[in-house]
Amino acid sequence: MPADTDLNKNVGQPSSVLPRHSTALLIITSISAFISPFNTSSINIALPLIGKEFNADAITLSWVATSLLLTTAVFLVPLGRLADIHGMKKMLICGLTIYIFSALVGAVSGSIALLITSRVVQGVASAMIFSTSTALLVLAYPLQQRGRVLGINIACVYTGLSLGPFLGGLLTQALGWRSIFWLIAFLSLVPVVMTLCMIRGEWAEASGEKFDLPGSVIYGAGLISLMLGFAELPAWYGYAAVAASLLILAGFVMHELKVDSPVLNIRLFMHNRVFGLSNLAALVNYAATFAVTFLLSLYLQYNKGMTPGEAGLIILVMPLMQAFFSPLTGRLSDRFEARLLASGGMGLTMVGLLMLVFLNGNTQMPYIVASLLILGLGFALFSPTNTNAIMSSVEMKALSIASATLATMRLIGQMLSMGIAMLVISVVIGHVQITPVLYPQFMLCTQVCFIIFSLLCFGGIFASLARGRARNN
Repeated sequence: MPADTDLNKNVGQPSSVLPRHSTALLIITSISAFISPFNTSSINIALPLIGKEFNADAITLSWVATSLLLTTAVFLVPLGRLADIHGMKKMLICGLTIYIFSALVGAVSGSIALLITSRVVQGVASAMIFSTSTALLVLAYPLQQRGRVLGINIACVYTGLSLGPFLGGLLTQALGWRSIFWLIAFLSLVPVVMTLCMIRGEWAEASGEKFDLPGSVIYGAGLISLMLGFAELPAWYGYAAVAASLLILAGFVMHELKVDSPVLNIRLFMHNRVFGLSNLAALVNYAATFAVTFLLSLYLQYNKGMTPGEAGLIILVMPLMQAFFSPLTGRLSDRFEARLLASGGMGLTMVGLLMLVFLNGNTQMPYIVASLLILGLGFALFSPTNTNAIMSSVEMKALSIASATLATMRLIGQMLSMGIAMLVISVVIGHVQITPVLYPQFMLCTQVCFIIFSLLCFGGIFASLARGRARNN
């Protein structure tokens, strides 16, 4: 199905909107892209010690990661729309500043409740950053260079994921888990100063258009109900919340089709096949992979008896592969069809997940490392290619929304991934601390989760292939 011309005018034309700022923006957005995944992955490795200090069970601990993802997902699209209307630079600076404040609160938290609250605030800040950074890169670079710079940007994401478990483990062992938050606050200060000193002007591609506040509220309510309901399954109120969310989101779609300036242009999904199916592929891919780090962190420390630093060093393998190969695959996406490259990456990811299904207490480290290498290569092939396809399929005034929509698919996928893990743990173990007597049951949880993730990835291959051609040459 061809893309709707009104929704995609000017797509593919070289952009010279920000030529003098391009290098500075690449550095700023790359640092910003590093910080959030570093935050997430470093905290994951510290979860067992956080649980011990606050006497928190596995389900409560999972909310240290999940609360940030949920809040970011809720605010991404509305804040992306506000960035298009009022200015991308303003939104980026606000996001980074709030990120610093929330990290400082996390560093001094005296309870698990305050720690989770700081992560909620951090989620709002992340939404401001994610909704603008990719859009600014697309404005700064012409079509023939987008795959390269997006690959570099995504490589920084994976470098953050890479260093997070390793440095987080070392910091946790040497200085305690709070030191991670102090480091994050310092790192966030760097792009704020660079943006204020080096970037002049403002970019609001949809300036003058109205902001759809009712649509934003309905959208947020639907996502919150969906994610909270999923986390409470298999309880009856979990099913009720999921059902309510589907009704709310259906109402949101009908509302958006009627308003003149929607917060999320639903017609992008209806008439732009590349945009719609590429976002679906991203959703499935993240749903199948995000909880891998969470589960392996606990498996290596509980079932294999490793320290946080040792576990972080093993997990380091997967994001290192992603960071190394993403710039290369980004260049390939400038030349070859996205559906073929991304689908091949999804297939490799499925192979890596299938290998993890057979984990047990006696699994040798070379086997675990091999599975992580395959997972990392698969994701490096998929993500830059898929991102390039999405950002090149919309017109200039929809760039922040396209960036925010992709990030929303990523975060909903991550939430679903964590939700699946939480659901399986709830059914098999329950809301209790994981003690040595429960290690065999936790091993069963990881195996069940990796079976589900493998099946999701298998379905995602077909969504990726069905998108059709993303290039005109």
